[in-house]
Amino acid sequence: MKLPFWVRKAHKWIGLVIGVQALLWMISGVYMTVISLDVIHGDHLAHVSDASLNPHTQRIDLAQIGERFPQFDSLKLKTFLGKEVYEVAAAGKTHLVDAASGTLLSPLPREQVLARAKEIYQGEAEVREVTWITKAPQEVASRAIYAPLWAVHFDDRANSTLYFSPQSGELLARRHDLWRLFDFLWMLHIMDYDTRTDVNNLLLRVAAGVGLAFALSGAWLVFYSFRRRSAA
Repeated sequence: MKLPFWVRKAHKWIGLVIGVQALLWMISGVYMTVISLDVIHGDHLAHVSDASLNPHTQRIDLAQIGERFPQFDSLKLKTFLGKEVYEVAAAGKTHLVDAASGTLLSPLPREQVLARAKEIYQGEAEVREVTWITKAPQEVASRAIYAPLWAVHFDDRANSTLYFSPQSGELLARRHDLWRLFDFLWMLHIMDYDTRTDVNNLLLRVAAGVGLAFALSGAWLVFYSFRRRSAA
């Protein structure tokens, strides 16, 4: 049998193998280009901004911080729920200390995390639930965010969730249904069904190679067809 026969046969079977994945690439690609990344990241859900510090506020002596946290790595003065606090990084952990009284605030209780979530949330929905998480769910664990965490769930149309550090009160992640759909389609797009982060995995490389073979065989068949017509 002649070469064109085998090329057509290979092209047909390669198309059957790679066709479904190519469709998934197109669907996920359209979603990623239509929905703004700012929306996906949830920038509209919560706005975090520190209030200006008052230079005349009475604060504890920094020597007290040094006594409590010897050889601390970093120190930051900021506002949290309307009061000034020191954010101290020491021995791989972050701690909040009341700048006026020296009281250790972390780990933060549920009430303070709830108040912080309401303070920065930009919607009008009520809080549906506040949960203490000891094992990070897929939607944050894949982004190297580790438990324990506080999760504040809002009763809005997007099922929005804000994740907070119990040590620093920092907003670690914003999640909502558009983000979750994006994450699912991203998994299909890069063909990493485990961590959803590896864009250089073996399965994707194989699929890309098969897709290239499909395109090259199709291009060869088009070139061959035009040559036959010219010869005729």
